[in-house]
Amino acid sequence: MADQDSGGPDSNRIIIFDTTLRDGEQSPGASLSHAEKLELAAQLARLGVDVIEAGFPITSPGDFAAVRGIAQASRSWDHQPIIAGLSRAISADIDACWRAIQAAARPRIHTFISTSPLHMEHQMRKPPAEVLRQAVAAVERARGYAEDVEFSAMDASRSEIQFLCEVAAAAAEAGASTINIPDTVGYALPHEFAQMIAAVVAAVPPGVVISVHTHDDLGLATANALAAVQAGARQVEVTVNGIGERAGNAALEEIVMILHTRRNSLPYHTTVNTQEIYRSSRLVAALTGMAVPANKAVIGANAFAHESGIHQDGVLKAPETFEIMNPVLIGRPKSRLVLGKLSGSHAFRNRLEELGIRLDDERVRSAFAQFKELADRKAEITDADLEAIAGGAPVGVSETYVLEDFQISTGNRSTPTATVRLRSADSGILEESASGDGPVDAIYHAVDKITGVPVTLGDYNLSAATSGKDALGEVSVKLEYKGHIYSGRGVSTDVLEASLRAYIHALNKIVANGGRARAARQED
Repeated sequence: MADQDSGGPDSNRIIIFDTTLRDGEQSPGASLSHAEKLELAAQLARLGVDVIEAGFPITSPGDFAAVRGIAQASRSWDHQPIIAGLSRAISADIDACWRAIQAAARPRIHTFISTSPLHMEHQMRKPPAEVLRQAVAAVERARGYAEDVEFSAMDASRSEIQFLCEVAAAAAEAGASTINIPDTVGYALPHEFAQMIAAVVAAVPPGVVISVHTHDDLGLATANALAAVQAGARQVEVTVNGIGERAGNAALEEIVMILHTRRNSLPYHTTVNTQEIYRSSRLVAALTGMAVPANKAVIGANAFAHESGIHQDGVLKAPETFEIMNPVLIGRPKSRLVLGKLSGSHAFRNRLEELGIRLDDERVRSAFAQFKELADRKAEITDADLEAIAGGAPVGVSETYVLEDFQISTGNRSTPTATVRLRSADSGILEESASGDGPVDAIYHAVDKITGVPVTLGDYNLSAATSGKDALGEVSVKLEYKGHIYSGRGVSTDVLEASLRAYIHALNKIVANGGRARAARQED
């Protein structure tokens, strides 16, 4: 296999193919706006991934536009990863994929077809010979557009090995330079998957990269991917935070840091900039509204926390006694006091830059306004506070509604009642009152009366973004509107305010995407 950066041979280099923007976005409620996809793609480039699967262009005009936008933007990045688009083994899919990715400096068409008996019989209703013919035709059509073509055998882990090897060899002969073997439903066991990968490696010509795409339905995505690497795979398809269909995908941070930490036993390496892992994780969590579990490997809040007295004593004496990784390696900042209520916008912006937080001018202004509000409530602002505030700054979403203030009347023997005042870009200050089963329900009903947007609250999550008695509460919500899910995020020392900010954030996305809000209160 050739090293994609230097052109020299490097048989132990593992290509990191990131599919956060494609498979990751398929997580229920993880829908991203066009601007959010562009921001995340730019961060993945800074992370140093080799391939960004930007989307599935044929699925919708929005996905096509996002893939094309990422392909165009990639030409200006310092690090230019391959930009891949996904397509079924269908001519129209492949044609649309090429139109979307052709502007990239390094475009790739990724085409797939199912090869398992179960899928061929029940989903596709095609005999194996027809599947083989369609796979070859798809690769040949893709090669007519791009030199870089990847072929995937969907549900490979439940395929018959002999047929899988036949299809892989034929796809390689037709011009696919990468053959991907997915464990589509997370069914494989590591030793079984390794045997399958070894068979495919032996079946294809030298120089063809064998890739794996593993799902976590049985909690084995990372283990299966590593077993595949040891069996000869040299590309691993991953997502940041392990998000994805159902139980998710192999997590980028786990694969990269396992190879980094255990290189004595696993003599492989990647070109990922580990210093960008933590920032990438935070960005994905903020944009998707999918909070990272505290016990998540590598990037969870507890990943480097020690409560046991024995552990604490050991870490104080020598960190390596109970820490196999240095948190600095993944770009995790040590929280320290930095700013206060008298700090200006210049100092605020500088500290964000020192933390590796990159915001455009509009988002810096929004984040700074929230920082000043927070500084009036907290005497000391930590780096963790700044991260939480920056993560809540809206990305490419016009703020049709902005929270002015709210009041709550509640108690254990009374019905909660809320009055909410929003500033509308079209109608000025709007105010409504409502009651509910609890204070959050009441404030949301009041907002609904103001906006007139018929939404359904699908998910509500409250967590502490920072520590201490004056910790910032972080709320993420998912709202359903006309069959689509929109996520919102808000942070504040007041959890009710955080709840309101999250709800308004999601509503602004809906309105920006064509959702109809009341033009003015006079219509009521």
